[in-house]
Amino acid sequence: MESSQDPRELDIVHSWHVNAGAWSNAIRTSSIASRTLVTNQAIIDAVSSVAPRRLLDLGCGEGWLVRALSTRGMSVVGVDIVPELIARAVALGGGEFQVQDYASIANRRARLGAFDAVVCNFSLLGEQSVESLIAALPFYLNHPGYLIVQTLHPVSACGEYPYRDGWREGSWLGFGRDFSNPAPWYFRTVESWSAMLERCAFDILECREPRADAAASPASQIWIGRARRSAQTSGPRSME
Repeated sequence: MESSQDPRELDIVHSWHVNAGAWSNAIRTSSIASRTLVTNQAIIDAVSSVAPRRLLDLGCGEGWLVRALSTRGMSVVGVDIVPELIARAVALGGGEFQVQDYASIANRRARLGAFDAVVCNFSLLGEQSVESLIAALPFYLNHPGYLIVQTLHPVSACGEYPYRDGWREGSWLGFGRDFSNPAPWYFRTVESWSAMLERCAFDILECREPRADAAASPASQIWIGRARRSAQTSGPRSME
């Protein structure tokens, strides 16, 4: 989540600063039912399916996914813009963690090294910030390099709004009373997600729709893409 001229992008960052403690507690106590029942294991399975040796977790929060994947033999770097969340992640260990904003990654200023895959687990909430970020990711990837994105399923998350791209008001419904200042988020249709990934030089390999047993609707949508070699013009990044 980067600082941009759009105030809604800034509101996203502000919300996560405000709710860092509440978020860490919710993850620690497994109080978000959809994650416990479906989406946590779904993203672990999706990342494992491409078998990366070195992985970047963008918007890692307090680092639960970094730790889960590290136990599966991956070397994982987690980055987040919120220092409180990174401090919590460092205290818990299980991987390498850095305070880093999306703008630095999008502008290719981040010194992160080369990765076999990048994962974004419910961490792509903005509009232009997201497209700029994804467009830069081939620069950080070895060949073949993969992108795994888990997001709200557009059909399930559309609600009563028209099914078209646009900013939506945030909500912490189902997250607990400790949360406040919900972040706005940019809604994309399935077609828009697909078109953006293709535009940013990722060939879509798979689109998963994990759901709980007997659930009427998917709990999320997971995109798995592979970076086109033509977009990796300078090769993998060194640690310099």
